Amino acid sequence: MFDIAALSASFGGFIWMFFFFVIALSIIVAVHEYGHYIVGRWCGIHAEVFSVGFGTVLLSRVDRHGTRWQFAALPFGGFVRFKGDASAASAPDAVLLPKLDAQERRKTMHGAPIWARAATAAAGPVFNFILSIVLYGGLFMWHGQYDGSLKIAKLTPVPGEMGLQVGDEILAVEGQEVRSYEEFATIGQALLPPVRYTVLRDGGRRTVLGPVPFPALVAQVQPRSAAIEAGLQAGDVILRIDGRTISGFSELQRTVAAADGDEMGFSVWRAGREFDVRLTAKSVAILSANGDFVNRRLVGISGGTFFEPGTDPLPFAVAFAAAAERTWSIISLSLAGLKQMILGSISACNISGPVAIAETAGQMARQGAMPFVALIAGLSAAVGLMNLFPIPVLDGGHLLFCAYEAITGRKPSDSALQILMTVGLVLVLSLTAFAVVMNFMCP
Repeated sequence: MFDIAALSASFGGFIWMFFFFVIALSIIVAVHEYGHYIVGRWCGIHAEVFSVGFGTVLLSRVDRHGTRWQFAALPFGGFVRFKGDASAASAPDAVLLPKLDAQERRKTMHGAPIWARAATAAAGPVFNFILSIVLYGGLFMWHGQYDGSLKIAKLTPVPGEMGLQVGDEILAVEGQEVRSYEEFATIGQALLPPVRYTVLRDGGRRTVLGPVPFPALVAQVQPRSAAIEAGLQAGDVILRIDGRTISGFSELQRTVAAADGDEMGFSVWRAGREFDVRLTAKSVAILSANGDFVNRRLVGISGGTFFEPGTDPLPFAVAFAAAAERTWSIISLSLAGLKQMILGSISACNISGPVAIAETAGQMARQGAMPFVALIAGLSAAVGLMNLFPIPVLDGGHLLFCAYEAITGRKPSDSALQILMTVGLVLVLSLTAFAVVMNFMCP
């Protein structure tokens, strides 16, 4: 018999996942296509259609520039169709173009100067990178920066002794004075609970008991990980693994590493109650200290302290410099990871297709608005990079055609363009299909 409750929950989970995947994709695509549109307009190239989605048009309007803005029924991408284009991929319209005079042909992608076509093609990925920087910059400014003190701004509930309070400033740990977060982290690595803290409270010093500085606390759960599939959440505390007491996050890491591919039983504390889950670490490619990717078995948990220290507002320039660095890091790591997959150093299971991205979007949205925004920022940088690959139908392919024309002094023939566009489309669809298959085959 069918389990109606399980089927309903599964369907509800799919709707949630699909909804947030569409939101993330629509934002990224809209910004990408707007880059093509606005730079094309600045360069004198007329856009006839700006579409978010494909297929049947649901809503549309024509603006004063003569561009039709529309939402279509299939929300899996979008396009800008410029004058003289036969398709969303900007293939030339062999019937229309010969009928246009020089002035009208200048308004097409195919009659514009090389610089205008190249700028318009590059604008989509560039706008994706800008979106990534803007979103990361906003997140960094929202979070602020550590103010240099060990004053407790927020406490996370954990089991055991908790004599600390919001507003306390930590002065010493087990009698050892701490003057910075770095010293606090170093001292806290090898302690067992309960720990004696000397704090400044109401103008006076007092000693109170509390947890170890880095308990086995789940600060964040990674998407598509063993932890999230087991139902673990931020704020959970791991008490035991296979019956062995876990006193801190470093011990949790050592225990998981020793288990390798074996199934583990986690005893978890959540808001005053305990429960058990079983999970098996997944193989994940991570960057090693020497800059190479290595496969490690991880459960997908990030740790942290049991409190948040005070923060100061992060200056605009600092926030956006850090955001630009984060965006560049995503680009460089993506290229390095792709190279290692091609060489066979890491598994192709690390590739993320549409199904994996949709699942990730739903899981990140469940963790809150900020993780979801961070996901959009990371995906936007990845989409910008992907579109720069020199494959016909992608923006990188159009830039390659522009480079060919600049070097040889002539454009590729229309027949050659049609063949190359078809080959490029087949290649993109094949890679997408491969990613989908890998996402279903990999554990």
